[in-house]
Amino acid sequence: MRLPLLILHILGGTIGLLSGTFAIAVRKGSRLHRASGNVFTIAMLTLASSGLCLAILKSQRGDIIGSIVTFYMITTAWLAGRRRNIGRPDWVALLVGIGGAAAVITLGVLTLHHPDPNAPSGMAFFMGAVLLLAAAGDIRMLTRGGIAGRQRITRHLWRMCFGLFIATGSFFLGQQQVFPAFLRGSIFLTILAVLPFPLMIYWLFRVRFSKAYKAQPPPTPMPATP
Repeated sequence: MRLPLLILHILGGTIGLLSGTFAIAVRKGSRLHRASGNVFTIAMLTLASSGLCLAILKSQRGDIIGSIVTFYMITTAWLAGRRRNIGRPDWVALLVGIGGAAAVITLGVLTLHHPDPNAPSGMAFFMGAVLLLAAAGDIRMLTRGGIAGRQRITRHLWRMCFGLFIATGSFFLGQQQVFPAFLRGSIFLTILAVLPFPLMIYWLFRVRFSKAYKAQPPPTPMPATP
């Protein structure tokens, strides 16, 4: 089963990197952005699902953590981009986020006593903190009955970018053997790995200070003319 899963994993990662980069580059809300975003979502969910299966087969804790976080972040980001009102998928996502955070933090505690070079405890605690932060955002959204405007775009944006960061970090830092020897361990690969973060900050500032993303009040109904 490993070879088909590995091929699917590589294809999902390759398409995810290309479509995610394109989605960040084009104008937000445009037809190209929506199309590339949908491709990115499908590719990343394929990457996460196949990666989780491979990680379980190989008993790789670090990849299990990355797959869970990727699947959750991309799914909730896609829901935020497509829907303004809450529904059953949002409640399910909250349970997945809380359960995933508990599992990842527990794994981090276990790693403290039984060190694993492929899954350092610091990474587990970092990912667990990110999941808890995202779950807190889920709770806030659910208690408010939904989100709109800047809040909805911000939720969509930072979760998509974090999912892209997992893909870039896994490829440019975790698969350096596929690069020429002179690039391995270089600052160039590190910059490519963390590039989604400055891009995320740039777009968060644009969303925060641009009037285009401000929630519009509902239109006032016109009185009926006799």
